[in-house]
Amino acid sequence: MPDLAINPADLWPFILIGFAAQLIDGALGMAFGVISSTLLVSIGVPPAAASAGVHVVESFTTAASGVSHVIHKNVDWRLFRRLVIPGVLGGVLGAYALSRIDAETARPVVLSYLAAMGLYLLWRGIKYPPEHKEPRVVAPLGFAGGFLDAAGGGGWGAVVTSNLLVQGANPRHVIGTVNTAEFFLTVTISATFIAALGIEAFTVATTGLLIGGVAAAPFGALLVKRVPTKQLLIFVGFVLALTSIYGVINCVV
Repeated sequence: MPDLAINPADLWPFILIGFAAQLIDGALGMAFGVISSTLLVSIGVPPAAASAGVHVVESFTTAASGVSHVIHKNVDWRLFRRLVIPGVLGGVLGAYALSRIDAETARPVVLSYLAAMGLYLLWRGIKYPPEHKEPRVVAPLGFAGGFLDAAGGGGWGAVVTSNLLVQGANPRHVIGTVNTAEFFLTVTISATFIAALGIEAFTVATTGLLIGGVAAAPFGALLVKRVPTKQLLIFVGFVLALTSIYGVINCVV
């Protein structure tokens, strides 16, 4: 049985990480898992523990974020229905695959693809005013995003949000819908971690991320509602390109 006594002073670095990561994720529809996992590993948390902790925390932060996006009317419910079931199925398969194969071999390829998507979105946001279109490829995208998120330790938002934006969907509704659908995905994935790790999944890092992430969730949804579409597209492209390029460099080095 793990020691559940927590020194409040030890929580603050993780609270700040959780707050910053969720603020970005709630506003841009991606990056909580990538930012949190990267920062946790960089300060000495083992990769497996970081991945488990982040997914457990995301069950709560995506719930808070989803409620906030619903309140601010950022959710396209038709798009939500087309995403959520394939996403959960992909997550289940990805969690199973993670226990059978080494998903890290595909990581540099996926990150390179996401970096290219980020640069394209950044260029399009700066060069051309957004033209909203109904996205056509949704269910396969949700399945792929769910699979990669579970098997690779994160990536639902980056994969799904970026591709829907490339198809011309409204950034505000894409971000709100992807964040809301992510709740069902993370509950599915984190249930696997809890079943395997039990109470040990709730470390000091997990607790701090949870507090900071839930506190930041309402602010991200408000930013999506207030920031103009063109700026949202530019911000998404910039964050996606930056985090993906950083990930590629880490894979190579």
